[in-house]
Parts: sequence; C-alpha cells; structure tokens
Amino acid sequence: MGENEKKEGTQPKYEEGALKIHKLTQAEVVFSVVGCGIGSGCLGTAYSARLAGLPVLVFWFIVTGILTLFSMMYVAETTLRTRTLVQLPGLAERYLGPAGSILIFIAVVINSLSCMIAYFSGSGNILNELLGVPDWVGTLIFLIPAAGVAWFGLKAMGVGNKLMSIGMIVMLVVLTAASMIAKNGDLSRIFQSNWTYAIPIFNVAAFSYIGQYLVPDLARGLSHDPKKLAPAIALGQLIVCVLLIIVPMGVMYITPAEDLTQVATIAWGRSLGLWALYIANIFALIAMLTSYWAISQTLLSNIVDKFKFHSDEDVKIRLPITIVIVGIPLALTLSGAVGFVDAIYFSGTFAGAIMAILPIFMLKGARKKGEIEPDWNCGWMYNSFIQGIIILLYSGTIVYAILGAFKLLPAGW
Repeated sequence: MGENEKKEGTQPKYEEGALKIHKLTQAEVVFSVVGCGIGSGCLGTAYSARLAGLPVLVFWFIVTGILTLFSMMYVAETTLRTRTLVQLPGLAERYLGPAGSILIFIAVVINSLSCMIAYFSGSGNILNELLGVPDWVGTLIFLIPAAGVAWFGLKAMGVGNKLMSIGMIVMLVVLTAASMIAKNGDLSRIFQSNWTYAIPIFNVAAFSYIGQYLVPDLARGLSHDPKKLAPAIALGQLIVCVLLIIVPMGVMYITPAEDLTQVATIAWGRSLGLWALYIANIFALIAMLTSYWAISQTLLSNIVDKFKFHSDEDVKIRLPITIVIVGIPLALTLSGAVGFVDAIYFSGTFAGAIMAILPIFMLKGARKKGEIEPDWNCGWMYNSFIQGIIILLYSGTIVYAILGAFKLLPAGW
C-alpha cells in the first residue's frame, strides 16, 4: 500500500494481474507519450501532405490532437475504475464483451505492426543514406537497439524514452533554427494549401497521435499515484503536437514539394547540408527507436492480456511473443510488400478509428460496472457533442479510404 493510502485510507488499491507493476515517474510517463507520438508519423507527414500543404496538416494536427487526447482520457478513467490492471482488450472485454475485446485487439495489432513496418522501412532508408549500406542491412542494424531495450520491459521503456526524447527535442530545435535562416528557404511554401486533399491527411495526422493503447501501461506505472496520470498524458500530447508541426514546417520551408522524400529527414538533411543530414537522420532514428520501444512493449502486453498468459515476464512466454512481433513486420519490410507512408495511412484509418471510438463506450460501461470510484475523472470532456464529433470524423475516414482505394475519391499523394 502506498504512502497516500496509509495516510488517507481512501486511495484505491490496484492489483497486479499477469502484467507486473513497475513504477514510473511522472516525467517518464510524459516522455513515454512523447516517444510514442514522435515516430514514423512525424517523419512521413511532410511527404504525405505535399499536395495538401502545411496549413491543412496543421489544422488536422490540432483537431486530431484534441480528439485523441479526449479518447486517451476516456481510457485513463476506464483504467482507473478497474481494480486489476489490464490492457485495452481486457478493459474492452470487461465493459463491452468479447466482440469489443476482439475488435480493439485487432486494432492494436494492426496499428503496432504498421508502425513497426514503417520503422524498419524508414530506418533502412536512413542508414542507406548515412552509411551507404543496403536498406535491408540498415534495417537489421536498427533492430539491435530497438529489440534489445524493448526486451527489458516497461521500466526500460520509460527510462529510455525520457533520455532519448530530451535529445530529440534539442536536435529538433537546432534543425528548425537552421532551416529558418537558410538561404534556400521559401516562406510561401509553408502557406500553400489545397483542401481537396484534406480528408486523407486527417488519417495521417490521426496515425501520428494514436496512443490509446499506451494508456493502460502508463496507468500501471503510475498506479502508486494515479492523480498524476491525466496531467502527464495531457502534457505529453501537447509536446507531441508542437513537435509534429515543427518537423514538416522545417522540411517544407526549405524543400520544394517535388523533392520531398517519404522519410522527411532525408530531404531535410539534403537541403541544409552534410552536418544537418547526420543530425536530422539521427533524430529520425531516435524518434523511431522511442516509438518502437513503446509500441512493442504495449503489443506484447496486449497479447499477454488477451490470451490470458500468466506473466509478461516469464521468458518462456516473452521470448516467442517477441520473435513473432519482430518477425512479421521485418518479413513484410524486407519483402517490399508494404511502403513507409502506406503503412502509416492505412493504420491511421482503420486502427485509429477503432481506438478512438470504442473508448467512448468502454467508459460508459466502466461508470456503470467499475469497481473503483477514482479521484480523477474526465468531467466535461465526456459529453455527447465531443463523442459525436469523434464518431463522425473517424468513421467517415474509413469510408473515404475505401472509396479512395477504388479510385472513386482523390488519394492524398
């Protein structure tokens, strides 16, 4: 029992299930959100928005950032109303039934594998640019620190994300400042827009923020002090929003649309010079590393939770799951079956919609059937108007993606 529980006697006691509790600090939670959000999404947005323009992208970053934050808060309150700490599938099964659990588990798997494909593909491109090695060799080089840290679990993820995220922010400030004073910059590029392509850009922006699946892990890490969970998530999302806007702005300011690359930092470095090529792409590699750690840890936890394995720390369980969640995206990447931006787009469309919409109904169930009345709740954020906007926007993009695939509507790029 924590100190607050001893003093007040009112704090709820959260219980370990198959997922073991490892305490996180509030700063580690903030930077876990940042590390998860600043990954392949921010690196692919400049390319995917080259036809729509930066104003369209910024608009959607703000809208989707706010809506995703609401959805994450719904998950946070749902988690805090549940005594045994489980993952999204466990919460969905408890409050929505087996169908909801299966649906959200599929969404987590699709999004996680899409992210990993993007990381493996993007890291191969970057290390090819920096070292001249073949893409597949670059991917395997990236895999060593990615899978190595992820193996050690939740606490390693928290510490790694905090250290690396601070480094990312410093590099990003340097690159952005250099872009703003570069001779080849053109202010008009960042004000051009074409709203014809607005809807598909929403999907890419939504992908960049997907983080609902991370919230139960963060709640587990802050179960000793749950009041700090919501403020930490909100601060992390705010930092993510600012950084997501800065990356494409810096790239598009100095790079013509026709020269943008799928991994933005490659074009950024080429435009600024050799020193920037290395800094920009080291930033990109770190961004993908931090996201990989968060997402692989969460995917493993979701699999343990969904299939009711007895522990996420038993090597006999952890090792085969790790091999599967590394092997599938690695095979798809090396085969060339899925591209970097396509992985982002389709993940943002389908997985993003499920993970944005279902928490609305999960929280409704938790308020009726939850075991704990938490000290914090969503308050005004949980209202029918906001819920309606979330359902309308995210379900609408699924329809758009399907029609776009059949070339009945314009693609984003």
